[in-house]
Amino acid sequence: MKMMLCLAVFGFLGLGQLKAQDKTLVVAQDGTADFKTVQEAINAVPDFRKVKTTIYIKNGRYKEKLNLSASKKMVSLVGESVEKTILTYDDYAQKKNRFGEDMGTSGSSGFYIYGDDFSAKNITFENTAGPVGQAVALWVAGDKASFLNCRMLGFQDTLYTYGPGSKQYFYRCFISGTVDFIFGSATAVFEECEIFSKQPGFLTASSAPDSVKHGYVFLNCKITGTAPAQSVYLGRPWRPYAQAVFLNCELGAMIKAEGWNNWGKASNEQTAFYAEYKNKGAGSATDKRVNWSKQLNDQEAAEYTIEKIFKGWIPAKS
Repeated sequence: MKMMLCLAVFGFLGLGQLKAQDKTLVVAQDGTADFKTVQEAINAVPDFRKVKTTIYIKNGRYKEKLNLSASKKMVSLVGESVEKTILTYDDYAQKKNRFGEDMGTSGSSGFYIYGDDFSAKNITFENTAGPVGQAVALWVAGDKASFLNCRMLGFQDTLYTYGPGSKQYFYRCFISGTVDFIFGSATAVFEECEIFSKQPGFLTASSAPDSVKHGYVFLNCKITGTAPAQSVYLGRPWRPYAQAVFLNCELGAMIKAEGWNNWGKASNEQTAFYAEYKNKGAGSATDKRVNWSKQLNDQEAAEYTIEKIFKGWIPAKS
């Protein structure tokens, strides 16, 4: 958490500068701006607009079940402050909907992002349901989605990188949870992020299909948390061809010596791709890693660049 608190604001643009660059919609709970709720501002974005629309969100705790549809493209959400601009909800998988049915994991999310070329900066995405099973804070399906200096807070299944084939980028973000709290089928890069494990569990549960070259890639990240020593796996395969690679990361003492788990299915060991490269920290020792995981050599690690992983898409870092 300390890493996040000390971050610079990434060249954060003031509201006047934003308006000078593109159409900006402003949200404030006290009624002093264009809209009082975030969903109202999203709804106001013209469908299939071909230039970026920025939604500037003033500090506040916005309890809303949010949906950015596929027709809302090139939308950027900019918060006033990552610690005080909070989008929150409290649904969870076993909660009943109006028909008396379980919401399910996907139904539990507080925010659904379908639109392509989405970005968010200086925003907290939160699910406050607590340790009650699956409870998603953020569900991302759109292609070329990027998150800069954001927080994703929850317990089980915090961040659902849903989109099969979609590219997602997380830069200097803070992501917390317990079990499978980064999960899904997207190709996602986490760069200089802090991954915070609250309790014993699993950091990742990739469901990458066999048709993609990359699943999850963690670059220069810190794995921290309050989980006891030797109680957290780096990942387990939600689907047989799961992929997760940690390169130049600092792994805390909570990481188990074996590193990876096969989700109780030996056949996953033949198909999942789990690898590491030059990690450091108390949890980085490789001598007891499962024999079906891999330690990359320099030549292999050189293939893990943003441009190669995202096939030419270079997401902005400011």
